[in-house]
Order: sequence, then C-alpha cells, then structure tokens
Amino acid sequence: MSIQMAIGLLVQVLYFFTDMYFVAKLGDTAIAGLGSAGNLWFLALACTQILSVGTVALVSHAVGAQQRERANLVFNQALVLAVALGVLVFVGILAVAGPYMRAVAADEATAQAGIDYLYWFAPGLGLQFFMVAMFATLRATGMVKPAMILQVISLMVNVILAPVLIVGWGTGKPMGTAGAGLASTIACVVGVAASAYYFLKHEKYVAVHGRQMRVQWPVLGRLMIVGLPIGLEFMLMPVAMAVIYWVIRDFGSAAQAGFGVSQTVIRVVMLPAMAVAFAAAPIAGQNFGAGKLDRVRETFKWAALISVVIMFLLTFLCLFEARTFMHVFNKEEAVVAVGVTVLLITSWTFAANGLIFCCSSMFQAMGNTWPSVFSSAIRLVLFVVPALWLSTRPDFRLEHVWYVSVTSFWIQAAISFVLVRREFRRRLATPIAAPAA
Repeated sequence: MSIQMAIGLLVQVLYFFTDMYFVAKLGDTAIAGLGSAGNLWFLALACTQILSVGTVALVSHAVGAQQRERANLVFNQALVLAVALGVLVFVGILAVAGPYMRAVAADEATAQAGIDYLYWFAPGLGLQFFMVAMFATLRATGMVKPAMILQVISLMVNVILAPVLIVGWGTGKPMGTAGAGLASTIACVVGVAASAYYFLKHEKYVAVHGRQMRVQWPVLGRLMIVGLPIGLEFMLMPVAMAVIYWVIRDFGSAAQAGFGVSQTVIRVVMLPAMAVAFAAAPIAGQNFGAGKLDRVRETFKWAALISVVIMFLLTFLCLFEARTFMHVFNKEEAVVAVGVTVLLITSWTFAANGLIFCCSSMFQAMGNTWPSVFSSAIRLVLFVVPALWLSTRPDFRLEHVWYVSVTSFWIQAAISFVLVRREFRRRLATPIAAPAA
C-alpha cells in the first residue's frame, strides 16, 4: 500500500513540481511569486485534509466492523461536504489572494506573479474536493491502485499543458504563472471526470445514492470532528511558512526563491514517510473498527520504524546531493546557495517528520485527532517566537531560521510520540464497540 500511496502522493507534488520547473524559466520574480502563492495552496490542502481524514477514519471503521451500508452512507455524506468545502476554498482564494501576496512578497512584480497563479488555479482547488472524497473512500477500503491511476492521468494532462500555457510552446503566447494555474485547473477537471466515471462504472463496494446524499448532520458532524483537527494542523504549516517569507523578505527575491525551491525538493523527499503513514491509517483504522487492538499497535510500530529508517537514509542523500537537487529547478548561484543551505540544515528534520506523520496516522485511525494539532501548535509557537525575535537582531542570518526549525520539529516529534502512547493506553485497553449500522 505504501508503494502505491507514494506514487499517488508523488503525483500530487508533481503538480507543483511541474509548475515550478517551467516557471523557473521566467526568472526569480516568477519563482518567488509561485513559492509564496504555494502557501495559500497549502491552506487549500488543509481543507482537503478535513475531508480526507474524516472519510478515511469513518469508512475504515465501518469496513472493519463489516458495516457496508454505513460505509456507503459516509461516502455519500463526504461528497456533500466536498461541495461545501470546494465552494468555500474557491471564494476564499479569490478574496485573499491579493492582500496576502502584497503582504509577503518582496516587490510588486513578485506579488502579481503569485496573484495570477492563484486566480487561475482557484477553480481547480475547488473541484479537487470531489477527487479527495472518492480517493479517501478507496484508501479506507484498502484500494489505492485506482486512485493512483486516476491521479497519473490528471498529472499527464498538467505536464502536457504546463509548457504550452506557461512558456508558450507551440503557441508563442506565454501566460507565465497564470498559465501554471490554468494548466492545473484543467488537469483537475479531467481528474474529477475520470474519477466520477470510475465510481459509476467500476467501483463495487460503495456507490453514489441520491437518498444518502441528503444532509445528515450527525454524519457530517462526525466527519468534521475527526477531520477538523488535522485541517487545523495543516493550516498551521502555512503560518510558519508565511513567517519565514516575512522575516527573509529583506534578503531579496533570490532568498525567497531559494527557499521556495528548497521546499519543493523537501516535499518530494518527504513522500516515503507520508506514504507509509497514509497506508498505516486505514490499516490501523480497519483493525480498530474490528476490535483487533493489538494489530493497531503493531501497525504503528512497523510504520514508525520503516519511516524513520527511510528518512534517515534520505537525510544523508540530501547532505551529499543538495546542490544537485537545487540545480533541477534553478541554475542561478544566488538562488541555489540559499536552497542548498536550507536543505543541508533542515534535512535533519526528516526522521522527526517521519515519526510525526506516523503518530498522526494513529490518531486518525482511532478517531481522535486533537492530540496531533496540539503538538503542531506547540511547534509553531516554538518556531515563530524565536524566529521573529532573531529577525530583529542586527546579526540576524538566514541560517538562524533553519536551526530554529530543526529544534522545533524534534520537540514536536517527542511530544507526538508521548501523546500517541497515552492514546494507546486510553483507547486500546479494552475492545471498542462498533457503531450501530
């Protein structure tokens, strides 16, 4: 499951990866604008996690308890929630794109590049919630291959359109960052259409039923209660990123571009840990729903071990090949130098992030995700306060921000591990009764 999940996650990252690759040909201003805009993209991702986590938890519990009708009901209610969240994200992006970009960008040109990208990508960000609901349901039932194939189809559309719309291949009319957003939106439209076709023609375990799509507040409320903490946790990440862009803005667009490119590299490097954790959540959730509590502990033990080992190996790879990774996106030495420094220092957080992801997957599997957001909130405070204070000092350097980040991530990992052990003692001591069908 982790291998197929890794491919699916890689496809998601490659949306931004592809855009970054071709936008890099437009210069530092476009790169910095796209990188800053990616922060709002992360907020949209946070909303998808509300839907995804809640759906995986409730459907996997129903599957484990052999309650197919309940699993089908949760799926249809997830589609209802997808409509609400999609509209909210679409309207929200259009409303805040301008003020946000002008607040964090180093100059007006950088701000406009980010605004153009967000305006054209907003429809796609809204539509993606339908795919999230369908993919989360498949993952909860143990089916990840169809979602992987559908995501690859969507990515191929984006890869084909990106050079045409961004730099004007074949048309001679480059749209710049606006083209990146439009390419991603068209890819999302194709992905939603392909996903809907699969569910209507091939999916057997769950199906769309008009009667079950009538709003049922208890189910929607449970989806939100389980998913909202993880959504809040993801929303905290852009806060930290916005602080970084703000404190380094005086170092110029090259520094912001270098940081933005390094984050694209880190997203790719993080895929193995995320894949293991994403696969562990439905496995542990099904066993939790079935009352096989020892298997929940076993799932966490092996997921954490595999994830931490892989991420330590990737840390050492990054220490030796950081410059190579940066050169994939940018050849300008000022940008590369900043990105290399970021990677050399923050690569020591990879193993910590692997453990954090695995702890989060266990909270999801057991249906209580508040401990996850608690540990993230502590990390945010431990990072933001020192970073802002250091930025006011006359001897402030970029490296100070990265060292504070490393420290805060390891503290979060320790807190998450303690909290997951506490949750095991509370929720795995006695068998859990399955919810009524």
